[in-house]
Amino acid sequence: MTCYEKINCPNYNSAQTFKAGKNANNTQLYRCDNACGEKKSFRLEYRYKAYEPGVMNQAIDMAMNGSGIRDTARVLKINKNTKY
Repeated sequence: MTCYEKINCPNYNSAQTFKAGKNANNTQLYRCDNACGEKKSFRLEYRYKAYEPGVMNQAIDMAMNGSGIRDTARVLKINKNTKY
């Protein structure tokens, strides 16, 4: 008996996703086929925490509230030299 996991696209929250191979780090890539016709690829596991969805928005919010670079890096557990 096989078990399937339903995966939604984090960009469009679409359930129409399919596997799109693996990258050099051997993590599974997925592709979203949304209603707009755009095809976006994404991963469920990232090697670096800074690339996970939502981390950049948190860093921007912290910067707008006066947190420094080192404080932001420590709280979000990312490198202070991370570039977006």
